[in-house]
Amino acid sequence: MSDQLTIALTKGRILRETLPLLASAGIVPLDDVSTSRKLVFDTSNPGVRLVIIRGSDVPTYVRHGVADMGVVGKDILLEHGAEGLYEPLDLGIARCRLMTAGPVGWSGSGGRIRVATKFVNIARRHFAMQGVHADVIKLYGAMELAPIMNLADLIVDIVDTGNTLRANGMEPLEEIAAISSRLVVNKAAMRSRYAIIQQVINDLTAVVPRES
Repeated sequence: MSDQLTIALTKGRILRETLPLLASAGIVPLDDVSTSRKLVFDTSNPGVRLVIIRGSDVPTYVRHGVADMGVVGKDILLEHGAEGLYEPLDLGIARCRLMTAGPVGWSGSGGRIRVATKFVNIARRHFAMQGVHADVIKLYGAMELAPIMNLADLIVDIVDTGNTLRANGMEPLEEIAAISSRLVVNKAAMRSRYAIIQQVINDLTAVVPRES
């Protein structure tokens, strides 16, 4: 295992919004992550390297100690759990909402409903807490298609602008959780490498924008 501190980052929008924060904290990848096909990047801080992976894999890498720290959406933590992880900092980036949504004007009959989502654990907990009998159908994308094709009555999905919902004759119904990206830390690494990890936490805390 490398002596460098390893930080696992989530691909896509979260990565684009994380890199400026890391740069402000003195951690800049030595290669252009937008064009390089590499997955592991040394940085301007010789004691820190970055690993860029799928968001759903970040907690696994951190939990198993392959990465000491990571940046991941709160939706992933809610869905898959945060066992073995500390969550010391809300980075306040990649904000969105996890919501139920359905066809415009939809009103349930009060009976059993079908819900399509990739967030099956969150959906089951949400509807169970409301006393609603929901058959949860696992999908991996294009959630809006499920009600159109009569696969499901409702969906549970991430909503940013809501444009995709509107374009497909749907509307957001109920917010389940406000989502943003979180810094997570392996619990064992926090004990064994406290000084360097706490320094990164402090540096990022200093540059995270505060809500007005």
